[in-house]
Amino acid sequence: MAALCEWTPRGRSPNLRTAVIYLDYNATTPLAPEALDAMRPYLEQHHGNPSSIHAAGRAARAAIDDARDRLSRILGAKPHEIIFTGGGTESGNLAILGLARQRAARGKHIVTCATEHHAVLHACEHLQKREGFSLTVLPVDEYGRVTPEQVVEACTPVTTLVSVMTANNETGTLQPTREIAAACRERDVLFHTDAIQSFGKEPLSLENVDALSLAAHKFSGPKGAGALYLRGGLSLERLQHGGSHENERRPGTENVAAIAGLAAAADLAMQNLAGEASRQAALRDRLREGIARLYPDTILNGHPIERLANTLNLSFPGLDGEGLLIALDLAGIAASSGSACMVGSVVASHVLLAMGVAPEIAQATVRFSLGKGTTQAEIDEAIARIGSVLARLRVMA
Repeated sequence: MAALCEWTPRGRSPNLRTAVIYLDYNATTPLAPEALDAMRPYLEQHHGNPSSIHAAGRAARAAIDDARDRLSRILGAKPHEIIFTGGGTESGNLAILGLARQRAARGKHIVTCATEHHAVLHACEHLQKREGFSLTVLPVDEYGRVTPEQVVEACTPVTTLVSVMTANNETGTLQPTREIAAACRERDVLFHTDAIQSFGKEPLSLENVDALSLAAHKFSGPKGAGALYLRGGLSLERLQHGGSHENERRPGTENVAAIAGLAAAADLAMQNLAGEASRQAALRDRLREGIARLYPDTILNGHPIERLANTLNLSFPGLDGEGLLIALDLAGIAASSGSACMVGSVVASHVLLAMGVAPEIAQATVRFSLGKGTTQAEIDEAIARIGSVLARLRVMA
């Protein structure tokens, strides 16, 4: 899976020195050839509506059923516990809003974490502002972590839902979700985890988990496809109204091609999990060490050990973050300031601010994220280009 994008003049052959080095895998990943191959039949040949009873419809329905079976096996779930959605944001909203509303008669208190993705935070805040729920947003330590003890202390007799992400999309910090899930189960409180950034990078366990959200484009599947695991026996209030699709939990004609691509990409993502994590961690550390030699004042954000193998979040005190990102882009390095869901804006990250990072430091931050297509040659070339960028910025400063 190539991570290089040609940026040479027309007629010249691409090579590493004249190619964009893609280090923004946490924003999105290249579509895997295997996923595209799985999608092609439903883009080019089998165009039936999966709710139709004729042969064309049955072929489309079979593709969805097969994808559901494959994903459930990967997760260690049952097929009926998988709900296909339009992406990670929808999956998270369906879990938060759907479960909270369904249990509102029992209690209207929700617990989450200050460093959650906005898909979770904003859904919780909506319930608080518009529907009379109370909300506890747990603070994090300097590494961006919460403790199971914090969750337990926050729970009350009317707490019905806790949502804590498995891995942070900006810093890569891992949360102790196994312990938090166990604590919630003991108190009969539902537990949802946003596993969008961790799937395919970390081992996954559904033990004591009631709901788990995924997004295909984070693990080399197509954009516009997601899934929600919902533990058997639980019901939720659906967000949309219409047909009886997805066992009456998510109406709307299913995107057959995208669902097929999601399942194929999920299969691929779980292959050689430990080996790929080890490889990417070595490249991540090589990148960090190279940058540290060039700019010794860099600050690592996130937990130094309990983090994703592919994620490197660095602050560059004294530099302008927006200017640094623009300079990196002009040098052919694709990186980001944090979440890719802020419509291209370069603002102080709510994640870093919650960790106690000063606003001026938070704004001088770059997230580098690696993937299966990242090579050592790319990392070494990236370090050389970053060195040139930093030298120019020093002169300008």
